[in-house]
Amino acid sequence: MAQKKKVQSKTKSKLHPQNPHRKRYNFKKLIESCKELAPFVIKNDFGQESINFFEPEAVKMLNTALLKYFYGIDFWEIPPHYLCPPIPGRADYIHHIADLLSASNNGRIPTGEQVNCIDIGVGANCVYPIIGNKTYGWKFIGSDIDPKSAKVANKIIDSNPSLKDKIEIRFQKRKKNIFRGIIKKGEQFDLTICNPPFHASAEEAARGTKRKLLNISEKKPSKTVLNFGGTNNELWTKGGEKLFIKNMIQESKEFAKSVKWFSSLVSKKSNLNAIYDALREAKVKEVKTIPMGQGQKISRIVAWTFTQQTNSYPISNSKRKRKSKSLIDE
Repeated sequence: MAQKKKVQSKTKSKLHPQNPHRKRYNFKKLIESCKELAPFVIKNDFGQESINFFEPEAVKMLNTALLKYFYGIDFWEIPPHYLCPPIPGRADYIHHIADLLSASNNGRIPTGEQVNCIDIGVGANCVYPIIGNKTYGWKFIGSDIDPKSAKVANKIIDSNPSLKDKIEIRFQKRKKNIFRGIIKKGEQFDLTICNPPFHASAEEAARGTKRKLLNISEKKPSKTVLNFGGTNNELWTKGGEKLFIKNMIQESKEFAKSVKWFSSLVSKKSNLNAIYDALREAKVKEVKTIPMGQGQKISRIVAWTFTQQTNSYPISNSKRKRKSKSLIDE
């Protein structure tokens, strides 16, 4: 009996409808944009072009090509072992959070430099600000506690003239602080985003990496390879994401009048109740939970505000949003 041929979906249906990475990668166009990607392209088990996601250099070169083709980034270089995040997932956060802003803007996504954002833990890769600026024209402050990350992110900005005066990197001198020392007196922001360190220890981070590798291949990895990279600061923190986000909520109270919406990615569903408890204790005005699906992983964004959100953006600087089921009130 003939073996049934494997068929791979042409779209990543769980991604946001506006995410340009929903379809399978067009490696012909990516290679035309970034020739350095060509040596890393292989045929997968479905007979389609792909890369070896176990190979860190291949993942890094794919990101380089995606950023160049979709976002016009000519230079993107990060040091070895630093986080090399999957671009589709990062873009999903930006598109979902854009929906959040549109909800208080007559269903239109506010665009342009009038929208000011902060990325807490921007990392050396600077990916969230790049996607947010190139997609919607938003201005960003990126903060980080690692001086090398801040230096590398600044080099990416300086090497791409289109990012000049659109993204600013601020070094967080005090590791225990999140917004303190970053938000200056008199500054106003529409939004803060954060992809916190998920794990509570290096051992937990290693187990998480093994699970990730199993999700992208049926083969069991012989050793833990950080194909997407990640330094200690980027992967784990004492108390894990639960304590980190709880501390963020507590500190956000000090900046209730400076920021319209605070938000954070929450990787573990089991952490939600503790986060909701912290939000109730902080007496926030409104909470939104935004589900996100990426491959076999289900995640979500939790956003909160201390103020009543009203229409506050001129229509000329807004983009009408296509209808999509993305917001869930808690």
